[in-house]
Amino acid sequence: MNKKLKKIASLVSLAGLMASMVLSFGACSSKKKLIVYNWGEYIAEDTISKFQAQYPQYEVVYRTFETNETMYPNLNNGYDVIIPSDYMVCRLIEEDRIQQLDWSKLPNVEKNMDPMFKTVKYCEDQKVSDSVLQYAVPYMSCTVGLLYDANKISIPEGTTDPAVIWKPLFDEANANKVGMYDSMRESIGVALNYLGYSINSMDEAQLKEALDLLVKQKANLRPAYGVDNLKDKLASGELSCAVAWSGDHIVTLERIEELKKGEEIDLRFALPKGSNWSVDMMCIPTNCKNYQGAMDFINFMYDPQIALENCEYVGYSTPNTAAKALLDPEVSGNKYYYPDADTFKSLEFYYTSEKIEEKYTELWNTVKASA
Repeated sequence: MNKKLKKIASLVSLAGLMASMVLSFGACSSKKKLIVYNWGEYIAEDTISKFQAQYPQYEVVYRTFETNETMYPNLNNGYDVIIPSDYMVCRLIEEDRIQQLDWSKLPNVEKNMDPMFKTVKYCEDQKVSDSVLQYAVPYMSCTVGLLYDANKISIPEGTTDPAVIWKPLFDEANANKVGMYDSMRESIGVALNYLGYSINSMDEAQLKEALDLLVKQKANLRPAYGVDNLKDKLASGELSCAVAWSGDHIVTLERIEELKKGEEIDLRFALPKGSNWSVDMMCIPTNCKNYQGAMDFINFMYDPQIALENCEYVGYSTPNTAAKALLDPEVSGNKYYYPDADTFKSLEFYYTSEKIEEKYTELWNTVKASA
């Protein structure tokens, strides 16, 4: 090809590329952003791509947080869907930070949500509790217990005594081998439960006792603090035990298998009476910019197959009855994941109020600042 023809071909090629880029840019710019704010490691790897394939008008921006308390200060960042826990949902309702849902746009939820979630008392204020499902849809639920290596930690089979189950976390023989959630409600709740008190206690003497216990634990046992990182530390054998949401049990077992440590680590989960049962819920902030997209996303997440895939991936308990029916009976029949009536009665929700938030924040800041 002579130079003149090469130049013409080059120009034609360049024009084609520019046209393609313009078309591509136009297609991208026509998509409406949908910003989702969720817990870390809390959604199946291909859920977002499947949603975008079904709803090509949206471009999902997906961001994560580790605790309710780290999520809360960021709510002015323009999220369309957030997934806080029940007690935080109640707080956001009271503060007018989330908006009501249009249930006519949620046919999958209407059809598949377990009706038991309509009967739960989510907070002390019955009026707020009764309004929760007007603002939020359950995403996953869990209990809070102890994950431990039975080769290193001995707990009597079947016990529900919190003083027995939580004791390894405060036993100096386990120094450098215990994990605590870097979350004030879970960690303070564990201390209160271990001492025999309500996880919502506002009694000054009880709270002082829990504070002293956590400060002493930090000084003498040097626990690993975190959330998602604790699963890796348990799976590798670095930790002997840790506070855990029930869903982390399945995920950590899978990681132990991947690391081929099944013969070394006998991982078990123990649930004490008086501990926490919680529900993480999908909500739409009042400053949301894509309400329709948020409704489409919430409804999509209740498609039985999508709900099943997310449940199996993250290990937590699904509120979707159709998805639950497809689970392995060993999972769906496990009372730690899906509490039976007696187990459920023995557990508590975290409650919230301005006084509780202020006091527990003060206590947790003191723990974290201690030597």
